[in-house]
Amino acid sequence: METGFGNYMMLIAVLLGGMLSLFLVIFKDYLRDGFSAFFFLVPLVVFTYFAVFFGSEVPALGLVSWQQGMGVHFEWRVDGLSRMFALLISGIGTLVFAYSHYYLKGHPEKFRFFGFLSLFMTAMLGLVVSDNLIMLFMFWELTSVSSFFLIGFHYEDRESRKAALRALTITGLGGVGLLIAAVLISTVTGSFSFQALLDQRETVLASQAGRIAFWLLILAAFTKSAQFPFHFWLPGAMKAPTPVSTYLHSATMVKAGVFLLLKLYPIYSALPVWKPLLMTVGGVSMVYSAAQALFFTDMKSILAYTTLSTLGILVFLTGIGGNEGLLAAAAFILVHALYKAALFLVTGIVDHEAHTRDVTALHGLRHVMPGVAVAGAVAALSHGGVPLTFGFIGKELMYESALHAETSPVPIAAAFVTGLLLFAAGFWVGFKPFFSGREASHTLKHPVSLWLQLPVYVLTAGTLIFGIWPAGAEQMVHALVEAAGRDTMKVHLELWHGFNTVFFLSLATIAGGIVLYSRLVPGQSIALKVEKLSYSSVAIYEKFLSVTKWLSRWYTDILQNGYLRWYVMTIMVFLLTLVGYSFYHGVHIYIDFKKISEVTLYEAVILLLMIFSIFYILLAKSRLAAVAAMGVLGISISLMFVLYSAPDLAMTQFSIDTLTVILFVLVLYKLPRYINISSNVVKIRDAVISLLFGLMITVLCLEVINEPVNREISEFYAENSYLLAKGKNVVNVILVDFRGADTMVEITVLTIAALGVFGLMKLRLKDNEKTWE
Repeated sequence: METGFGNYMMLIAVLLGGMLSLFLVIFKDYLRDGFSAFFFLVPLVVFTYFAVFFGSEVPALGLVSWQQGMGVHFEWRVDGLSRMFALLISGIGTLVFAYSHYYLKGHPEKFRFFGFLSLFMTAMLGLVVSDNLIMLFMFWELTSVSSFFLIGFHYEDRESRKAALRALTITGLGGVGLLIAAVLISTVTGSFSFQALLDQRETVLASQAGRIAFWLLILAAFTKSAQFPFHFWLPGAMKAPTPVSTYLHSATMVKAGVFLLLKLYPIYSALPVWKPLLMTVGGVSMVYSAAQALFFTDMKSILAYTTLSTLGILVFLTGIGGNEGLLAAAAFILVHALYKAALFLVTGIVDHEAHTRDVTALHGLRHVMPGVAVAGAVAALSHGGVPLTFGFIGKELMYESALHAETSPVPIAAAFVTGLLLFAAGFWVGFKPFFSGREASHTLKHPVSLWLQLPVYVLTAGTLIFGIWPAGAEQMVHALVEAAGRDTMKVHLELWHGFNTVFFLSLATIAGGIVLYSRLVPGQSIALKVEKLSYSSVAIYEKFLSVTKWLSRWYTDILQNGYLRWYVMTIMVFLLTLVGYSFYHGVHIYIDFKKISEVTLYEAVILLLMIFSIFYILLAKSRLAAVAAMGVLGISISLMFVLYSAPDLAMTQFSIDTLTVILFVLVLYKLPRYINISSNVVKIRDAVISLLFGLMITVLCLEVINEPVNREISEFYAENSYLLAKGKNVVNVILVDFRGADTMVEITVLTIAALGVFGLMKLRLKDNEKTWE
């Protein structure tokens, strides 16, 4: 267990991206465009820090205390699983940051982009090292929020806004499930710690709360990793700039769901439903998405669906489990990150230089960007699982685990079909734009910048190095398998496994993939027809969204129509209904007149004054007279507080009432006299509701009087306000410390309202501009 310096080093490493984001918020107006050339140093420092953990065979643990009473701390754990993800997040982040410097050269919102990207890096790092369920949830939601801003980076485009909202809605749904699951698990284990969950695995599995939590965690994982039928948000997210697609939607965020499944594997894989559920959902996702990829001509759309297919493969392999399934999943995480990030960056270069991503309009680009063409071809070969690339190792491991998963041929058949389709789709993106046609479809005004090319070369070099020398990735893959499966099986990655069924399946995949690539013509007409089907996921989501909007408008029109009296009446009727239902089961009222103290003259005079004020307010014909009577009523209540030894409440009431009367007078004194617009029916309705509400409060007070006095809570606060919170004012201590979470929520609500008001103040809409969705 790390303490002191080690804990804070981890905290700084996780929050370093957030620090850069905060720096850009404050100083972005004072920075020059070229300053972004240094931003890649931030993820590079983080990568170096996590690389230090690489040689350790024992997980590194630590804790930074935060909410002691609630059991929420920054508990972190760096094992093989979190280490691989942290290295991918920071390593590919370094390349994406460097790439984005030139890709967004001269963009007016460049520093806003880097601010969101840095915040996202912090969110992902926090997610993968958190060993506390609540901290995991907080970083999980931060990934959704930061990705929302990145997907909607081109906020002036209506489709970008819709895609961002769709992604936030679907992933946010899973986030809610994750939070509820964390609370349920804590009721069983008594802690939010992952280690406590692991130690009490049998208890969790045997409890109803633990089984419900399982389904909620599955929801969180499936929505984040875009599994069928929640897959449709990811293709729309391609509206984001290409560096965002590279970072979020190929290597990091979309794998957060897979990360969660691998982290939960030691706990929930014993459930009978684990294997069939994950294999079915993952299998459907990988085959369906791979087929969909062949229906598009846009390079990013093709890559989006192949990413969906790969995520399905990872869920499928996690469902198979065991040493073979976990080994294949671990290797495929690294395989996919290398070749898919490279293909996305290649797509960005093509789009940046040729200003199109349509594979039917691109050909012969090897003549104008030969280095990029070679890198794209290598990535495509790895995508298709051709020997001497790391993709070949990953594909063979997938086939081997699928072959031994079941006696049924369905798993291996699904894996084989997926491999064929992914081969063709990868070649359409990484090979066709460069090597089809004799002449280049586009000319370049200037050579491709090294800032754009170098990250691609690094990724493709990794694909080739690990493909030729797979032993180089053994330690990383072994550590992930050991962390996820809690097994000490030694991993061996080899380039050649001999002439066996898996090898011949690989050859068949390559041959069949070449046939598909040469025979099929890219086109998106079928995909558009699928999206328009009434039972497609997109159509169901859109219908659900339209129904939600209609219900929201209906609800708002009825309950929030702008009339304060209607709001008050709604609240009173709701409380009458709720409390009246409890009264229906019985009311226990007993008044012991012997225990009632005598009414003094002062109390009687003040009570009569209050009654007189109330009737005067109801019958007044002048606003100023009504306001003055309200002041009298407030001061009468203050006097009551004085009589019952509550001077602090009396002063508070007196100050508020005095200020209210002054404000009312200043605002209302120029307004005309009352206009009688309420009918007799409305007046009778309001009178009945008021009388019933008053009766309800009276009955409640009488019931409370009959309850036995328990001073245990008040004595606790009185005895501990100074000892635990170092405050002598018990009321203040309760509000600030003992009810700190409640106060924090109130502050959060006010902050959100302030941000909304600030946003409206800064908003400048043109007359012909469309409203936001």
